[in-house]
Amino acid sequence: MSVLLSARGLKLAFGGVKAADGIDLDVQDGEFLAIIGPNGAGKTTFINMTTGYLKPQAGEISFDGRPILGMKPRDIVALGICRSFQLPQLMTEHTVLENVALAVAARQSIWSALRDLLRPAYREEAYDILQRFGLADLAGRRADALNEGARKLVDIAMTVALKPRVILMDEPTSGVAAAQKMAIVETLVRVLRDARVTAVFVEHDMDVVARFADRVAVWNQGRIAALGAPATVLADPAVQRDVIGIRQTELSHAPA
Repeated sequence: MSVLLSARGLKLAFGGVKAADGIDLDVQDGEFLAIIGPNGAGKTTFINMTTGYLKPQAGEISFDGRPILGMKPRDIVALGICRSFQLPQLMTEHTVLENVALAVAARQSIWSALRDLLRPAYREEAYDILQRFGLADLAGRRADALNEGARKLVDIAMTVALKPRVILMDEPTSGVAAAQKMAIVETLVRVLRDARVTAVFVEHDMDVVARFADRVAVWNQGRIAALGAPATVLADPAVQRDVIGIRQTELSHAPA
């Protein structure tokens, strides 16, 4: 695989708190990279720096060999880097189909009255995207009537409508009922792999990480404490202690 997204020497502090303390990371084209770590470790800060919402005090970020630091978020999206937020960013007074159709129009840099944005071609493309996500039956429903799992999928469907090459997802399963989590992520992975989209996702559910990530990067106090295959990283005693919350005494008494 070739490197699609690269960060070197990223540093950013808020007062005395180091959110990024020399972050070096290469994201391979086509991979699913999970970012895990305790709250406040700098995971979301990395996404915000990569997508132009925050500017590091030092370091570089490049996409497909092109420097992107200092670019506006909209210009970064135009290059092919998109993100989803921990809280879905939906227009709740509009239908699911209208939300995705508006994202299709935004990809064309068209911003005008709603009636002009919802052209038949945009609606047709939006409906096709919803079918891929298994959401076609919800096309006519208002976004504020959806459960959290469906809201997450619609939010990411809007991101896919922008035709990204890489998507950064901030806790895609947060707030989703436990019974829905695996089905939600299975859908995301299927759609993104079919579209050949590289994915970086912040996640706290280790079962999701173990099942769907190609690699895992462990954030701790603004640094990458471990990086590698899920089986290796999640078995690391330091990761189990500091991130997963398993004490060695618990491991020694665990059933074989």
